[in-house]
Amino acid sequence: MKRRFPIPTRRAPPRYEYAPPPRRRVRQNAGALVGMIVLAVVVGMVLLAPWLAPYDPLVMDPPVQLQPPSRVHWAGTDLFGRDLFSRLLFGGRTSLLVGGVAVLIASLPGMLLGLLAGYHGRRVDGLIMAIMDVVLAFPSILLAMLIVSVTGRGLWNVMLAVGVASIPAYTRLVRGQVLVVRKRPYVRAAITVGCSTTRVIFRHILPNVLSSLVVMATLNVGWAILNASALSFLGMGVQPPWPEWGAMLREGREFLRQAPWVTVFPGLALALVVLAINLVGDGLRDTLDPRLAYRPRSRRR
Repeated sequence: MKRRFPIPTRRAPPRYEYAPPPRRRVRQNAGALVGMIVLAVVVGMVLLAPWLAPYDPLVMDPPVQLQPPSRVHWAGTDLFGRDLFSRLLFGGRTSLLVGGVAVLIASLPGMLLGLLAGYHGRRVDGLIMAIMDVVLAFPSILLAMLIVSVTGRGLWNVMLAVGVASIPAYTRLVRGQVLVVRKRPYVRAAITVGCSTTRVIFRHILPNVLSSLVVMATLNVGWAILNASALSFLGMGVQPPWPEWGAMLREGREFLRQAPWVTVFPGLALALVVLAINLVGDGLRDTLDPRLAYRPRSRRR
């Protein structure tokens, strides 16, 4: 007599195999590779600006003002006859410098505050997070504008303003990671054998938090560049005649119909660099994610 219903069979649990090493995973990520190549080319051109720029970015030549792109001026000229390609190269130096320094100003204090809040808890945690909540109540760009209005205009003040406005984000990220890591057995064992608080934090907890911090810092470089450019566009950042991509956008806004290249090229440079940084940050996130250290083994027929 045949059975009407088949007997259910037990499926074997999936077997796991180690994923490729981080270097190989980066090579397999097309977006990250494209972002690295674009970013390397831009950084190389910016660093070699004194040798690649065909003209002095500050020298004015009124007879050739608002000239379209040509063989003589590859990106055209602005209102004062200055070569836009040369100003783009030197302006990239300023924008990338602001982004990198602002991230350092934000990440280092944010990391220390997050470590203290997550490890000690209670009163220390409550005090630090209360301050961070107050700072987070203000939009970041408005807080940066407030800091610039108090400290004054200038390159270093813009770096400080953009960096301070980003500290709460790093503090909350690191605190959340520390709250998870401090409950792990090796941290409890280190505390039990009498390790000092400094050793426990910087030897056992910090290495497990750095991957998330590096990914967030990489992604926030683009955000810092955009915020610094917004401050310069509003007239609160880098002051003329020194070139900066946001300041160049401000200078060309009155000539959008007559000479659109004055605004288009700085805008394209900003978009390209921020996109490349985001692609690299996404690639780092996929590479440093511990959950991708192993994956289900594919079944072979």
